[in-house]
Amino acid sequence: MSLNTTAVRIKVTLKDVKPEVMRCLVVPLTLRLDRLHLTLQAAFGWTNSHLFEFLAGDGRWGIPGPDGDFGPQPIDARKTRLSNIVQETGAKTIHYLYDFGDSWDHVIKLEKWFDNTTTEGLPLLLEAAGRCPPEDVGGAPGYAEYLDAISDPTHPEHEQMRLWGPEQFDPNVVDRKALEAAVNALSEIWKPRRRTIRSK
Repeated sequence: MSLNTTAVRIKVTLKDVKPEVMRCLVVPLTLRLDRLHLTLQAAFGWTNSHLFEFLAGDGRWGIPGPDGDFGPQPIDARKTRLSNIVQETGAKTIHYLYDFGDSWDHVIKLEKWFDNTTTEGLPLLLEAAGRCPPEDVGGAPGYAEYLDAISDPTHPEHEQMRLWGPEQFDPNVVDRKALEAAVNALSEIWKPRRRTIRSK
C-alpha cells in the first residue's frame, strides 16, 4: 500500500451540539495536519480565527507558540501528516479542537480506506448536515442558549441575540454549495504542479 495513493473517508461530528452538525469528507492520507485544519474550517464554515489542536492517544498536534512559554508544546501540525497520527497511535478516532475559549470538539472517525486511488481533486465534501454555530457564541452551552433565545420572541435576550448573530439563522439549513466551493478551492490550491521540461 502506497500512502501517496491512499485516501480515507472521514466523518466529523461536532460534539455536544444539537441539532447535529456533521460533515463527511474524503481526504488524502498524506494530508498535512495544518491543511486538514483548513479543510475542516472550510467544510464546517468556521472563519479560521482561533487556535486549534488535533488529539489522538497521548499526542497533541497544533502550531507551537513562538516562545514556548506555556507548558508542553504540541507537535508541529505543519510537519505532520494524517498518516503519521494513524501510524504512531493506531487511532481510528481523532479529536480536532478549535477555539480554546469556546472549545469546539470535532470527533473525526476514520471510516473507510481507499487504496491505489488518485488523490487528485481531494479534499472532497460528500455530506453536510446542520449549520455551523456562529463564532464566539460560547461553545456548545452558549450555542444552546443562543438557539433558545433566537427561537423564542418572549426570551429576555431574543432581540439582542437576533441582532448579534447572523441574519435569519436556521441551525438546520446548510449552504452546501458554499461549503463545497470552499473545500474545492483548497484542492485547486494544493494541486501538485507538473514540472515542465524546457528544451535547451
